[in-house]
Amino acid sequence: MINVEMLSTGDEVLHGQIIDTNAAWLADLFFTEGLPLTRRNTVGDSLNDLVAILRERSEHADVLIVNGGLGPTSDDLSALAAATAAGEELVLHKEWLSHMERFFTERGRVMAPSNRKQAEIPASAELIDNPVGTACGFAVKLNRCLMFFTPGVPSEFKVMVQQEILPRLRARFSLPSPPVCLRLTTFGRSESDLAQSLDHLQLPEGVVMGYRSSMPIIELKLTGPAEQREAMEALWPEVQRVAGESLIFEGTQGLPALLAEKMREQQLSLTVSEQFTSGLLALQLSRASAPLLASEVLPFQADTLEQTARWAVELRNRHLAGLALTVGGMDEEQHINFALATPQGTHALRVKFTTGRHGVAARQEVCAMMALNMLRRWLSGKEVASDHGWVNVVDSLFVG
Repeated sequence: MINVEMLSTGDEVLHGQIIDTNAAWLADLFFTEGLPLTRRNTVGDSLNDLVAILRERSEHADVLIVNGGLGPTSDDLSALAAATAAGEELVLHKEWLSHMERFFTERGRVMAPSNRKQAEIPASAELIDNPVGTACGFAVKLNRCLMFFTPGVPSEFKVMVQQEILPRLRARFSLPSPPVCLRLTTFGRSESDLAQSLDHLQLPEGVVMGYRSSMPIIELKLTGPAEQREAMEALWPEVQRVAGESLIFEGTQGLPALLAEKMREQQLSLTVSEQFTSGLLALQLSRASAPLLASEVLPFQADTLEQTARWAVELRNRHLAGLALTVGGMDEEQHINFALATPQGTHALRVKFTTGRHGVAARQEVCAMMALNMLRRWLSGKEVASDHGWVNVVDSLFVG
């Protein structure tokens, strides 16, 4: 097994001023590629600290992905740290300097002298192309470790890892087969309830059942080595059975993307009206490229269930949409109305939150998921109402 590690750099990452999404993304990608990370470290903008950890990890890791610190400013120290750790000088990579000059010229801008720093790499380094930015990456060998240095901008980092670094790793190492990971996502049941219901599973050697809670959903993951695929697939129907009506999708596609696909297959368009969810529903659907004709965010108004249903019908008719989905406002007793207008009639639900321990943002996420799940169930030919754990359906209405 190759010992692969990651080093994130920068005071803003170390002190929690920004979330290190690059580390989470890389860990997930490398896991699916059969290269699970064995260690992750974070160091601030200190040359001495950077040099020390590069030298330390070079004695333990086979591969180290270093992220951040390749920009043009004085606190971007990764290239200098790499050269210092290796006992080398920084040298100007003239081809990359010319590349940067063209980058700015093509955009009608003059390159600031400080950007020249981004073309300086350790003398023994191999340049790693950055197809979408000005900071080149590079690779150096230090002791037993092959180190890849990458910029912190997520869009640049991801492209470089996928197009430049992974092919080099595949060429240099005999990589293991990627692990098998079967996933499904549930809505409406607690993690402890699901775990208790799955305790009886007899897992094959090396296979683990994992749970990931991300309000308001729980993801179940059955993960194991490639040679256990057949045994895992034999177990998977029992996991699906336990998930039952709370199962909202399988794989990594996501519910909004699944709904977008189903609506396109059924040649249905959608319009959305939101109060309590404040546009969250439309945002999730639009990011998934759903056939969304129109969306609106309205101030709270205490409607009856019948009024909410009528509003959904009017919304559908006004925009000549196949479907209309509405989320009402929350009243003092924590009731919210939902309605889905379809070509066959309109379904409306009145729900009540049974706990007050969650804040507004969490409740908005729950309500957006409830609305999406209502739409999913209708598109799948099911009753639109289902059990949602600590959110109870207290009334329903159908208008044909």
